[in-house]
Amino acid sequence: MSTKSMSTKNEPAKNDLTTDLVLLVVLAVLWGASYTFIKIGVETIPPVTFIAARTLIAGGILLAIIRWRGLALPGDAASWRRFAFQACLNSVIPFTLIAAAERSVDAGLATILNATSPIFTFLLTALITRHEPVTLRKLIGVGAGIAGICLIIGTQALGGLGHELWAQLAIVAATVCYAGAAIFGRGFKGLDPMLPAAGSMLCGAVILVPLSLVFDQPWTLAPSTASILALLGLSVFSTALAFVIYFRLIHTLGSVGTTSQAYLRVPIGVGIGALFLGESLGSTAWLGMGFVVAGVAAMTIPVRKPAFAR
Repeated sequence: MSTKSMSTKNEPAKNDLTTDLVLLVVLAVLWGASYTFIKIGVETIPPVTFIAARTLIAGGILLAIIRWRGLALPGDAASWRRFAFQACLNSVIPFTLIAAAERSVDAGLATILNATSPIFTFLLTALITRHEPVTLRKLIGVGAGIAGICLIIGTQALGGLGHELWAQLAIVAATVCYAGAAIFGRGFKGLDPMLPAAGSMLCGAVILVPLSLVFDQPWTLAPSTASILALLGLSVFSTALAFVIYFRLIHTLGSVGTTSQAYLRVPIGVGIGALFLGESLGSTAWLGMGFVVAGVAAMTIPVRKPAFAR
C-alpha cells in the first residue's frame, strides 16, 4: 500500500479524534457554566422549584431526542424503579443540595468541590463494590483530593463560619451522591445510555414537581428575567445538550477519556464565575483547587503501558 493511500485512510480517524476533543472541551464548558447558571437562578427562584423545572425541561428534551432516534423507554416497573433510584442519586438530592448551597457559596468554589466525584467514586468502589484495583497512584490522587477539600473548607470551619460550612459540606454530600450514581449506573449496561438519562430526569421531575407545588407555591413567585434565562440555559445546554455530548463521547473516547472533563471543568467553571459574577478565590482556595485538580487527574488519566507490554 502506498504512503499516500495510508495517509488518506488515517485522515478520517484524525478528524474524528479532533471532533471528540473539541466536544470534550465543549462538555467541560457546559458543565462548568452550570454552577454560574445555578447561582443566578436561585437568586429569585427557590432551589426545589428551580431543580424541579430543570429536570422537567431537560427530561422532556431528552425524551424528544429518544423518540427522534426511534427508541422507546422501557415499560416494565423494575426498570422505572431503577430509574427512580438513579434519579435520587444523580439529580434529586445532589442538584437540590448544590442549588441550596449556592445561595451562600460562590459558583467557582462549588465547581471545585463538586469536581471531586471521581475521588469519592474510587473510595466507594474500594470500600463496597471492589470492582476496580486499588493502586498507589489512585491512593495518592485520593490523598491530594481530600487535602484540597480540607484546604478549601478547613479554614472556614475553624473560623466558625457556620452558614458557609454547611453549604460547602452539602456540595461534598452531593458529590458523594454523584459517586454512588456512577457506581449504580453500571447496572444500565444493557440499555442505550440515553434511556436511563431521560428516565432518571423524568423520575426526578415526578418527585420534585409535587414538592415544589406544596412548599414553594411557584405561582406566587416573581422570578427575575436573569433567573429564568439561567434556568433555560441550565436545562437546555448544561443538562440536555451536555448529556447528548457526554453519551457520544462515552462511545468514542470511552469512560476514562470522557471523565477527563472533570479536571478541565474546574478552571473553566472558576473562570466563568469570575467573568460573569465577579467572583475571586482566596489564596487557600487556589491552593486547594490545585490539589483537587491534581488528585482528579491522577484518578482519571490512564497510565501508558510500555511498548513491549502493549
